[in-house]
Amino acid sequence: MTEAIGRSRALWNRDAVDLRSDEMLAQLLDRGEVAAWRDLYRRARADGELRARIHRIVLTVPVALPHFWLAAMASLGQAVDFSAPVPDYYEATAV
Repeated sequence: MTEAIGRSRALWNRDAVDLRSDEMLAQLLDRGEVAAWRDLYRRARADGELRARIHRIVLTVPVALPHFWLAAMASLGQAVDFSAPVPDYYEATAV
């Protein structure tokens, strides 16, 4: 695991990092720092399954920057429909 992801404050409630967990991945996408996002992007560049999971999570789980993540996955070659509806972050959270 990369150091930035392992140190991310987004995973404050985790003892260990396991990116196979959709819940952990969603926490990073929503609350991670730029350094952790860079590491996640690097990993997704080489891992098609991770790209597909990020794409699926962004379309089903309210995260703060869904279109940012869709654009990032599209830049890596993931087929993305930018007109697809994404969950409303502000409607689904207390923010």
